[in-house]
Amino acid sequence: MHEKLEEYCDWQARGARVDREVGVIRGVKILGFTSRNGREYLPEALAAAVPLYEGAKVHVNHPAGRAARDYRDRIGSIRGVALRPGEGLFADFHFNPKHVLAEQLVWDAEHAPDRVGFSHNVEGRTSRRGETVVVEAITRVESVDLVADPATTRGLFEDAAGGRAWDALTVDELERHRPDLLAEVARQRSEEVEKLRAEVEALRAAEARQAREADARRVLAEYRLPDPETATGADRTIVSRPFLDLLIAAENEQSRRQLAHDRAALVEALRAVGRSRQGAAPTARDQGQVDRGLATGRTPDDVKTFVKSIT
Repeated sequence: MHEKLEEYCDWQARGARVDREVGVIRGVKILGFTSRNGREYLPEALAAAVPLYEGAKVHVNHPAGRAARDYRDRIGSIRGVALRPGEGLFADFHFNPKHVLAEQLVWDAEHAPDRVGFSHNVEGRTSRRGETVVVEAITRVESVDLVADPATTRGLFEDAAGGRAWDALTVDELERHRPDLLAEVARQRSEEVEKLRAEVEALRAAEARQAREADARRVLAEYRLPDPETATGADRTIVSRPFLDLLIAAENEQSRRQLAHDRAALVEALRAVGRSRQGAAPTARDQGQVDRGLATGRTPDDVKTFVKSIT
């Protein structure tokens, strides 16, 4: 059965594809495979119709009844028509940049592409499959008109009924049609990578510190110094937190062992002095000096100075 068909395609144009100077909106979708009007277009019907759409006139809105088209309604033409498998017919829309609606068209294409689209005015051969009208062939293309309520797609580049073959989508197509989307995906991925990298570095730093702390505790035990976890009273001064941090931050094991050796020697010197006093508890003239010496691992310059500091 032959009948006249009107079908709508809205667009999702992007600013990068609008060439204001020459008056071209590139890669617009003029027909999808599925219509909101309940029609399905066979792939072979669209393939055969490519030459019929080439050079098709574009008017503003459909004609009222059978009236002839007004010259003022002519806004451009369709060129470079091609069938994209799984998507539909695409082309470049060449419009008159001096047309009274040109600025509105460009603004909508760049900022509100859902407000405008194409509606083809054609004749075709159809059949029925249940409740669906199947378009088997497009036999004549009268025009492809610019309208406000397109129907076969959600946009110039997307099928309205979800018929887009997403498994056939390629990076090249995204680069051509949605460079903004690729850029956003790349930005998000970059942020995720940086966040993961920072987390990995933090984990590595924590693991390295744990390893150095374990080594520091081992060295303390080797020199029979108190365990920082269980030390109390005077022992807490011997293995204070600052001293433990000093051990952990040491450049290498040799430096760590030297610090532990010096601290153990200092402790032993204190104990020897205590024993030489015949068990009498020393009264320090400057207890702060003793504590600082224990905390930093620095011994007095000589025995006389050391003895003076604790008596």
